[in-house]
Amino acid sequence: MSLAIVFSRTNSGLDAPLVSVEVHLANGLPSFSIVGLPETAVKESRDRVRAALTNSGFSFPVRRITVNLAPADIPKDGGRFDLPIAIGMLAASNQLPTERLQEYEFIGELSLGGQLRPVRGVLPTAFAALQAGRALIVPQENAAEASLIQGLKVYPASTISEVVDHLHGDEPLVRWEQEIETAETTYPFDLSDVKGQFMARRALEIAAAGGHNLLMVGPPGTGKTMLANRLATILPPLSEEEALESAAIASISHHGFDASRWGQRPVREPHHTSSGVALVGGGSQVRPGEISLAHHGVLFLDELTEFDRSVLDVLREPLETGRITLSRAARQATYPANFQLVAAMNPCPQGRACDLRDNCECTPERQRKHRSRISAPFLDRIDLQIEVPRVRHEDLQSLKGGESSAEVRQRVEAARYRQQQRQGKINNALNGRDIDKHCLLTDKDQALLNNAMERFKLSARAYHRILKVARTIADLAESGEIRTAHLTEALSYRALDRLAAI
Repeated sequence: MSLAIVFSRTNSGLDAPLVSVEVHLANGLPSFSIVGLPETAVKESRDRVRAALTNSGFSFPVRRITVNLAPADIPKDGGRFDLPIAIGMLAASNQLPTERLQEYEFIGELSLGGQLRPVRGVLPTAFAALQAGRALIVPQENAAEASLIQGLKVYPASTISEVVDHLHGDEPLVRWEQEIETAETTYPFDLSDVKGQFMARRALEIAAAGGHNLLMVGPPGTGKTMLANRLATILPPLSEEEALESAAIASISHHGFDASRWGQRPVREPHHTSSGVALVGGGSQVRPGEISLAHHGVLFLDELTEFDRSVLDVLREPLETGRITLSRAARQATYPANFQLVAAMNPCPQGRACDLRDNCECTPERQRKHRSRISAPFLDRIDLQIEVPRVRHEDLQSLKGGESSAEVRQRVEAARYRQQQRQGKINNALNGRDIDKHCLLTDKDQALLNNAMERFKLSARAYHRILKVARTIADLAESGEIRTAHLTEALSYRALDRLAAI
């Protein structure tokens, strides 16, 4: 037989379109060509496949070889097609039976010696293979990742010779049966490490309970970064569906999926020199950015005012919609980006002796210029804005640590359970209709909120976010209604609005 068809898959965002690897051997001068919109790494498969087959003891056909990666209008990249190309070549040259090829899908990069090397993007491929009703043959290192898809038959192999023996029926590959255990979420720090900063601790608990975005404003050394790093310690564990979504995004990223972190909430901390593309994603291959890698987790932006204003503004739509659509000339991809933003900034450029009040040496004009690095539309999307003042040195020695992360997490989980029972989503995800239904105020409280809106010149978006925060505070208090105390506390978490009104 001079024609063989082997099934594989490529990556297109979080999808894994089927690719039929068609290998045809014809008479004529020996040549080896790959068509079907292959990128450079795919074209280089010619040399890897030739060396791998020869060094594994197989005969490399000295004929006119044409490999077509169909459909031809989808770009293909990476070394994942090495294995299916090699299998197709052996089948087309009658060194391998073709009867069982329809039962499997193949992905894997080949070394020159015939060993299989791991590839990225296995999780979307595994899910698509299950939907198609085929088993999946993968490199040994990718087996644990592929096995996350329950019901899929996964056969790991270390060399191409093992794959050939399996298809011949001589030495069948052993199906991967091990399950990845959810990693124990342990952190080297705890919320009890924080001394003082009671308002900041309270805001952190509210942010975790309702999934709200948080901005901390304070001079250097007041514990803003310390607090932000401890948000993940009080968040509830991921559900299986959330863990799979998070793992799928990591799988197609440059770093790949780390099985040891299965089930843990991602925490991303990009540097303030990061570009807009680094945050939202993009590039010639449209890879996910930091906001998608933080899906169902935390995105921490330290030194917020040091980011370019245009870079921060690209986060406005994802903060509102929970997803990002990236369009390029040849490709388009939509990635989920349901992350929780935590940011920290100094109140003024001087910083060192600043205590947000009398000790600041900056003029009001310099302070306003410093804060203007953050656009009003971006700031509108941050629910909690708090001041983090200095703690006196003598208090650092006398104060004891507060509650532990485990104690606070119990209240957070209880509050989120109430939200799910009441509305099927956490409070930060409430839309306008949900707010009208679940965030009702008394006439007195409505007048209070209207007065605050007028005084601080708040937008309609800020109005809704204040109500969401008040609803979360009520949930933490196990109250079915939003009371005056809950609303006034929610209004107190608008630090930059108050500073702007001065």
